[in-house]
Amino acid sequence: MNNDRHPSGAPWRNFYGRFKGKGLRKSQEAFLDEDLGKFSPGAVGWDVNPDRQPIDLEAYFGDRDIWLEIGFGGGEHMVHQAVANPGIGIIGCEPYINGVAMLLGKIRESKAQNIAVYPGDVRNMFDVLRENSISRAFLLYPDPWPKKRHHRRRFVTSEHLEPLSRVLKPGAIFRVATDIPDYVRQTLVEVPRHGFDWLAERPEDWRTPWDDWVSTRYEQKALREGRTPHYLTFRKA
Repeated sequence: MNNDRHPSGAPWRNFYGRFKGKGLRKSQEAFLDEDLGKFSPGAVGWDVNPDRQPIDLEAYFGDRDIWLEIGFGGGEHMVHQAVANPGIGIIGCEPYINGVAMLLGKIRESKAQNIAVYPGDVRNMFDVLRENSISRAFLLYPDPWPKKRHHRRRFVTSEHLEPLSRVLKPGAIFRVATDIPDYVRQTLVEVPRHGFDWLAERPEDWRTPWDDWVSTRYEQKALREGRTPHYLTFRKA
């Protein structure tokens, strides 16, 4: 047996975050039971798509540009972008089921129809996205993994950036927000190595929120605790 593969054929991939936190409220359980299936972009996981057939985004979104949010937390930013940009489609990937339930509640309230949700690891989504299919990507307040020995777990490593670069269109925008200075350093080192240009023109650019930014629960926590948010914008060459 190939030790790099699960018996199903899936690659062995360590996941270091949380899948579930405190118990869900009844309303959140209802969102998951009643709504999650409506927003599925197609067969993503190895258990339902072992041949890794590309998902048909055109069947789901038509001819819209597609955006991708990697780890959407509670969904504040994702729903804001969907409502503000009804002409695009946006896919969100989030393995933390409590966050997925929060997002679904916000979708109900907003009535946004241009959203797809994958409740799992974005690496599985990369497996089934076509090359050059995504116009914009967001990585907002990712897990910081502050200990040096854990830096390889961060998103801004080759394991994630190589497939991200593959699925982004030439000229696509990649936005990163974080309040961890060393995460900023690693991002500025690693992301340009994978075919991206940093778009900052002035020193203050990386501390100025984007014009269409909506503050998230994670940013509010950072501000309460005295940490400075940073906003980094890259473009795929």
